[in-house]
Amino acid sequence: MHPICFYIGNRPVYWYGIMMAIAFVAAIGHWNWLARRENRPANLGSDIALWLMLAGIIGARINYVLANLSDFAQAPLTVLRIDQGGLIYYGGFVGAALAALWYARRHQENPWWLADFIITALPLGHFFGRIGCFLNGCCYGRAGSGFGSYRLERVERIPVQLYESAWNLLIYLILCFVFLRRKKNGLVFSLYLILYPTGRFVLEFWRGDPRQTVWHLTVAQIFSLFLLVIGTILLLRHIMRPIRPDENKHG
Repeated sequence: MHPICFYIGNRPVYWYGIMMAIAFVAAIGHWNWLARRENRPANLGSDIALWLMLAGIIGARINYVLANLSDFAQAPLTVLRIDQGGLIYYGGFVGAALAALWYARRHQENPWWLADFIITALPLGHFFGRIGCFLNGCCYGRAGSGFGSYRLERVERIPVQLYESAWNLLIYLILCFVFLRRKKNGLVFSLYLILYPTGRFVLEFWRGDPRQTVWHLTVAQIFSLFLLVIGTILLLRHIMRPIRPDENKHG
């Protein structure tokens, strides 16, 4: 692959960093659009974006560093080089979730409404992020031929990054459809906890980069199963509970 997009003088600008920036801008634009549809302040997305993205990046980087601690022990300063790749999604998910809970409490927002609102943009940003992984040559698939297969370091590989990117785009469209037609808060968030982990669990079988395994499953697959169970329980809980009069009001 060609991880470097262009140079500014002698300094390379990486495709991964560019795609991450596009992902952030797309998420903010989506949130601001959705806020207007919900009769909320148009800049709501911009207000929450900084905290969510900062917490998400920190969580994703911490997860990656802990998973590759021996590599960073030899070059500690590279911990800060996120423009070259090295973010683990589930770490970012946990970091962003904690930031969202803090934001809801501080601004007295209905936490389930905010969770639904925030989660709709997540697969959109993830869509661009996985394209960045493909261009960067990280998170690559195992050796083999398949739809869209490509060569990386003289080995033909399955483009699992692009498969996951396409899956995230489909999830984004589904979540937007459900969010705009929902009658209860919490349904969209619960649905995401079912859809994304299901796809991630399957796609992990096609990953070719080094993976941590437990009981013949990767750590990501185990966490996916955990989220799938939580999502199913939450979805059933929200479906069965009665609609509240102030269901879609904040505060």
